[in-house]
Amino acid sequence: MTESLSVRGFVATVPNHLVTDEGLPITTFRLASTRRRFNRETKAWENGATNWFTVSAYRQLALNAAGCVAKGDPVLVTGRLSVREWESEERSGIVVEIDADAIGHDLAWGSSAFCRTIKRSPNGSADGSEGAAPENDGADESPGGDA
Repeated sequence: MTESLSVRGFVATVPNHLVTDEGLPITTFRLASTRRRFNRETKAWENGATNWFTVSAYRQLALNAAGCVAKGDPVLVTGRLSVREWESEERSGIVVEIDADAIGHDLAWGSSAFCRTIKRSPNGSADGSEGAAPENDGADESPGGDA
């Protein structure tokens, strides 16, 4: 089953970042999403069941997530859903994975600052081939600069 969905939750594990032998960056983490409901009788918020997802990000998204997302962060994840059954000699279970297309902080819980990633071509100049931003009238274009 492959479906696209968006999930709101909290990063439950320290993101794991690796680069494959072929040079593909991958970042994974577990995401906990708990539905909360207001109980009108008790006039209090109550937690429902928690859904657990394994989130996988690739390429530039993996690099950015590794540098920006931390355990405990409230995030929104959009991607393709995959549900697989697994079995070993002693145990079995179901894995629910999200192949992430986008990851961002949930601004209902706090604030965040955006910093555009500038891709560099092999000769060191800014590469405008993918989604380049318009010129910003001389503002600092370094990846860590304040634009």
